[in-house]
Amino acid sequence: MMISKRPPSALRAFLRSEASGGILLMGAAALALVVANSPLADTYFHTLHLMAGPMSLAHWINDGLMALFFLLVGLEIKREFVDGHLSSWADRGLPAIAATAGMIVPALIYLAIAGPVPGLARGWAIPAATDIAFAIGVMAILGSRVPASLKLFLTTVAIVDDMGAVAVIALAYTSGIHGPALLAAAIIMGVMFVLNRVGVQKLWPYLGLAVLLWLAVLLSGVHATIAGVLAASLIPIRVTPGAPDSAESPLHRLEHGLHKWVAFGIVPLFGFANAGVSLKGLGMEHLVAPLPLGVAGGLFLGKQLGVFLAVWLCARFGIAQRPGGATWLQTYGMCLLCGIGFTMSLFVGGLAFSDPLLIDEVKIGVLGGSLVSALAGYLVLRVAAERKKVQD
Repeated sequence: MMISKRPPSALRAFLRSEASGGILLMGAAALALVVANSPLADTYFHTLHLMAGPMSLAHWINDGLMALFFLLVGLEIKREFVDGHLSSWADRGLPAIAATAGMIVPALIYLAIAGPVPGLARGWAIPAATDIAFAIGVMAILGSRVPASLKLFLTTVAIVDDMGAVAVIALAYTSGIHGPALLAAAIIMGVMFVLNRVGVQKLWPYLGLAVLLWLAVLLSGVHATIAGVLAASLIPIRVTPGAPDSAESPLHRLEHGLHKWVAFGIVPLFGFANAGVSLKGLGMEHLVAPLPLGVAGGLFLGKQLGVFLAVWLCARFGIAQRPGGATWLQTYGMCLLCGIGFTMSLFVGGLAFSDPLLIDEVKIGVLGGSLVSALAGYLVLRVAAERKKVQD
């Protein structure tokens, strides 16, 4: 009976939900573009700006619901580092190096293109993150043509990538700090830490305190979604080697409970609310303006260069080997998919700029860079699979 109650493998469930959720996210983004350029455009934009209590509907999605997305991100990071594929320094090495290079190179390319324009340097982090749901969704379309090792490597790189994105949001996009609210957040985290240390395994006390933590962080000036990651770090996890998806582990119970809501609800809703950009009146001069060009160039060129060169150099100098069972061409195709920065890039873009015109340019750059990366990655992985089949 205990075996029958055991949840499915966390990693397999993660890949399945991310793949399906990624495909749904693609549809939500496409629908947003269609609606934003249809007779329903006014209704679409007006609805997003409707006030619901202290915040607009768009802010509730971006600052409220996305806190649950970041809670899930935090849970995945903690699981992988404590009891998963990043639990040892040997396992962390290559993904950490690849993810770091995959954040630095896109930022440099963005700064080279858009940085010289006054006020645009603030967007340097927009092309620095990979959208794992979108990327895994493209891999899902390819099915067995993609080695499992590449899916796992992309997942671990994206998890490390998310850590960097969270740090950037907390440090680079934080407004004026409100001391009392920040102190309240620290006290709430202290209570959660004590509950963890004394062995409280029930989830409800942690979830109740997480809501209070979100409110305190929101009032402190630090972006509210960071509360999700902070709360996740204090959710108890039961280390079970060989079965890291134990039904007795509070972290795994919460992670499995959140996955479907985030993958099939929150992330597609965020995509629909943020991908809509009116193309009316936009000419070629807008498409090749420094901001969208810098974002698209950072995603398409920067991501593939950073991640692939990191993997190649590590293999060349014996630091680590490329993912097992994958050719160099397949590895390069996976690196191209790292240029899909949809969810996190749109999120960071909304933090970096407040001017609606600049935000629209960010959306154009993110959509363009992500689309080209997705198509190029798909084609390279498909061709690579056919070549490998012939060679075998």
